[in-house]
Amino acid sequence: MRNILIALMASAMSLAASHASAADEIVLQLKWVAQSQFAGYYVAKDKGFYEEEDLDVEIKAGGPDIAPEQVIAGGGADVIVAWMGGALVAREKGVPLVNIAQPYQKSGLQLICPKDGPIKTEADFKGHTLGVWFFGNEYPFFAWMNKLGLSTEGGADGVTVLKQSFDVQPLVQKQADCISVMTYNEYWQAIDAGFKPEDLTVFNYSEMGNDLLEDGLYVLEDKLADPAFKESMVKFVRASMKGWEYAIANPEEAAEIVMDNGGQDENHQVRMMGEVAKLIGDATGKLDTAVYERTTNALLDQKIITTEPEGAYTTEITDAAAQ
Repeated sequence: MRNILIALMASAMSLAASHASAADEIVLQLKWVAQSQFAGYYVAKDKGFYEEEDLDVEIKAGGPDIAPEQVIAGGGADVIVAWMGGALVAREKGVPLVNIAQPYQKSGLQLICPKDGPIKTEADFKGHTLGVWFFGNEYPFFAWMNKLGLSTEGGADGVTVLKQSFDVQPLVQKQADCISVMTYNEYWQAIDAGFKPEDLTVFNYSEMGNDLLEDGLYVLEDKLADPAFKESMVKFVRASMKGWEYAIANPEEAAEIVMDNGGQDENHQVRMMGEVAKLIGDATGKLDTAVYERTTNALLDQKIITTEPEGAYTTEITDAAAQ
């Protein structure tokens, strides 16, 4: 009997030790498919930065039919990559998302138009068709049009909004006078499709002061009340930003890692990594509250959200990660 008790105690101690040393499991839901837009996370996993923080991170790629806000609301992720416009809309609708870090400190959003077309300046938008992505990506565009006093319902006094595909075909097929692109992705698709830089009129959201925050990290507010989860997020953000630093310093290797995880066209991924690096800023992941306020004000002005958000972000995670 004594031997049995000793064996049981040893087994219990061993089980307790294994639980104590088990890595924290975290599921990250990306906003789009595997590409260098998310290189920092793939690099952090591949180079063992998450493992060093005792984290077991699963990275889920997104796609045209995947809304990260819905995934996390349904319990399918612990943390998501989302644009702030979509996150604040989801928060107002009852999904209490909180921004815990802002790896992308600048916007990569642009509107491009052929120079031989009718659009030369913002004054030329009226009465024309402009391509825009939806699924939460439309909010910066609608805020911009509101700022210009242009209706998005069509007609001579406004603009016609084309629900754009996630490529440059609407421009190639002349379905729209201008289309939305990201500096690191679709802009280069347009170049590869035969457009030359000098043949395009480019409206860059950041340069115009119309940029809204993109690709932030969000969790559910109630989860942050758990000290263990909060500590896991500190470690996750610290390792992720280390991944971003490495990716920026080693763009070709970062692109290879993305390719190993389902990315397409290595040359495109290397080029994308170079453009993404320009948006990461100081690689601290800290939220610029001035840009946050500009984002919320633009959404409120357009009535995309109706009330001033409270508790929609915290700097505690990035502050702790920097220590």
